[in-house]
Amino acid sequence: AAVPPLWNQLATLPWPDEAAASLRYITNSGGAMPLATTASLRSALPNTKVYLMYGLTEAFRSTYLPPEQVDARPDSMGKAIPNAEVMVVREDGSECDVDEPGELVHRGSLVSLGYWGDREKTAQRFRPAPGQPDGIPNPELAVWSGDRVRRDSEGYLYFIGRNDEMIKTSGYRVSPGEIEEVVFELEAIEQAVAFGAPHPLIGYGIVLVVQSTTVDVDTILAHCRVHLPMFMLPGHVHITGELPRNPNGKIDRKSLSIQFAEVFTNPESDV
Repeated sequence: AAVPPLWNQLATLPWPDEAAASLRYITNSGGAMPLATTASLRSALPNTKVYLMYGLTEAFRSTYLPPEQVDARPDSMGKAIPNAEVMVVREDGSECDVDEPGELVHRGSLVSLGYWGDREKTAQRFRPAPGQPDGIPNPELAVWSGDRVRRDSEGYLYFIGRNDEMIKTSGYRVSPGEIEEVVFELEAIEQAVAFGAPHPLIGYGIVLVVQSTTVDVDTILAHCRVHLPMFMLPGHVHITGELPRNPNGKIDRKSLSIQFAEVFTNPESDV
């Protein structure tokens, strides 16, 4: 079991023959697995079952994609686990149509009671589950994830991004994950993070920070121009030997956003 940043590194390493022959299954959670990483792991570990999963600290585990579906829909996070209901809803709580982006809401026995000693945050994230009659005395609570997803016609879910991480640029709402997925197609990329920074003309410009020791900015931008529309192209690309991480081992997007906050408004800022 590991999170995507660790799998990204493991996918580039040679696996011992005994591991490739005997490892029964691996699991991913804590973020969407890049397609290139999944493909590398499937190639290196042909006998290993890959479980792509999605979960919340507030509800433990929400969805999983059965291994037999990985090759058919490697970008999916699957369907709800047993004893859980996962909904995709609009801001008003109504259910989204097929392939319509919305917020993931999890209801079921694994939903926690809230945050210890933090009533304000509990009230924000733990709210009545959609679809219940108005005015009932003790409505069932669900956890509103803050994650933006879509559901296809067969019921499989696909992660788009965090609502609070969506980049509003030139009148568009851009998912960082869509940009990162394209950048990960370059074999030299170890990690990639896209986010928005204030821009005087277009609202927010797109910043791309990658971890690599062999790639250059021109190569990255050339690849992006082929595979992304103009409004999704990074306005600033920074290459580093190591990305910052939080105590959970995930890439620290917040610290990067602070570091590059003035990259478009104050080009002379030290980043």
